Amino acid sequence: MESDTSRHFLRQWIEGDVAAGKTGGTVVTRFPPEPNGYIHIGHAKAVCVDFGMAKLFGGECHLRLDDTNPTKESDEYAENIKKDINWLGFQWSGKGDAGEPGFYNASNMFDTMFQIAEELIRRGQAYCCNLGQEEWKQYRGVPEKPGTPSPSRDTSPERNLQIFHEMRDGKYADGEWCVRAKIDMASPNIHFRDPVIYRIRHVAHYHLGNTWCIYPMYDFAHPIEDALEGVTHSMCTLEFEVHRPLYDWVVDRMDEQGLLPVRNGVKIRTQQREFARLNLTYTVMSKRLLLQMVQEKRVAGWDDPRMPTVCGMRRRGYTPGAIREFCERIGVSKVESESDPALLEWCVREELNQTATRRMAVLDPVKVVIDNWGEGLGDAAGGDAPRYVELPNNPLDEAAGTRTIPFGKEIWIERADFQEVPEKKFFRMAPGQEVRLRGACIFKCTGCVKDENGVVTEIHGTWDPESWGGNAADGRKVKGTIHWVDCATGVKAEVRLYDKLFTEKDPLKDGPAEFLKYLNPDSLKVVTAYVEPVLAEAKELDHFQFERTGYFVADEYDSKPGTPVFNRTCSLKDSYKPA
Repeated sequence: MESDTSRHFLRQWIEGDVAAGKTGGTVVTRFPPEPNGYIHIGHAKAVCVDFGMAKLFGGECHLRLDDTNPTKESDEYAENIKKDINWLGFQWSGKGDAGEPGFYNASNMFDTMFQIAEELIRRGQAYCCNLGQEEWKQYRGVPEKPGTPSPSRDTSPERNLQIFHEMRDGKYADGEWCVRAKIDMASPNIHFRDPVIYRIRHVAHYHLGNTWCIYPMYDFAHPIEDALEGVTHSMCTLEFEVHRPLYDWVVDRMDEQGLLPVRNGVKIRTQQREFARLNLTYTVMSKRLLLQMVQEKRVAGWDDPRMPTVCGMRRRGYTPGAIREFCERIGVSKVESESDPALLEWCVREELNQTATRRMAVLDPVKVVIDNWGEGLGDAAGGDAPRYVELPNNPLDEAAGTRTIPFGKEIWIERADFQEVPEKKFFRMAPGQEVRLRGACIFKCTGCVKDENGVVTEIHGTWDPESWGGNAADGRKVKGTIHWVDCATGVKAEVRLYDKLFTEKDPLKDGPAEFLKYLNPDSLKVVTAYVEPVLAEAKELDHFQFERTGYFVADEYDSKPGTPVFNRTCSLKDSYKPA
């Protein structure tokens, strides 16, 4: 994530703490996703920040599943979060709490959290409250005026402990009681007015089953988890800035209870700072809305290549390096902004232009017949026998070598590369006009065949036997060069052409309830193409540049030997220029 010259405010913050000896010799960060969905490009920025800062300072970054809300969490989400972080190029490190180095489950700390809450109650710093949510809104009040204390606020610690234990034992229904921290009902920060720290949920936990029917709130659990793990620097997105006073309050109470860890003689007091999240136009980043699209089958799943999820981007052909470069270019700041997906595509092109194997594919085919094909081939290759073209696998990488491609009497070309009545400056195939067939020869069109609807079904012409390799023996110039695929040996392939998922830059401009009306009906087009023979054996997630067309990847799941399926990653060129 970090270049040597990049010293954003988070880096400066950590540098200051290291210099002041606050870390006990080790910088420790964490990435704490909730396993209630797949991580997306916004999380990828946080991954780069959290893991990047740990790497920069030679420290640890923990992966912690913040599984404190059992209603929507699952092992499926948990395992795919791990897979996606590894794919992005990062590995968690540290002690861990379940036999895996650097890996933690918040739910493994539930016993300790319960004990901390018990002690808060004993000390009169927390109490049990039976006000409903709507009632509490009236008591809590508004930022401009002090709130009204709950009728339960001054209940004795003994009675509160009794209720808390009864909550744990399943005596009460969901919402009947909760535990609140006793802080400040006059605070201008609403989040500081006696916030809920425990609530009742009679829901089985994906990790612990029915062990618990009460669960800690995120704002209570998060600082406890950071503190118990010895995290030195807890980095969150800006929406958590107003929650920071509560974070610090919980850590202070842990300090009073003697629970803060000591490393190399230094008491580690975890701290939180916030940075702007990654906002991408033409998509939505809410896991709730992404899940809605999955459940309503508006997309083909969390890994649909149109989705902003990391697994969707992988399936589309985006590379880990390009995503990391995108996050680096966006940078780290405290100012909210929107990023153009064109910048991400620019990063993808920059990498794939250097690394992607070149191949020829025809996505909208029309047949070309070379009427004089047998002429000039000689006895060794007479009749309709093919010749072979040699082309580089990647002209920017000599070590990638070359491949040999059959070329015969009939070939496929793109329909857009032919015009019966050519426009001005149209230098591709047209009657009476010469064009170079990539790596093969010069071809002169003589006419075409149409069906009853006037659609061109076949193009005819002749080749110049003296032009093999693509250049005329007499030195005449040919302006247009087009790609092709041999009809006899070309392989049929399904090609999926992806575009933006939404037609509006901000699909939420009319509110979350209306976002689906901006779904792009043309975000996916499936075509049957013809590709070079070698592409029949393309392996999943192999990247290619289809010459003159764009960058493509063999689909992670649907592409099989002999029946390849390719997803368009992005077009070959774009007018976007990064700053």
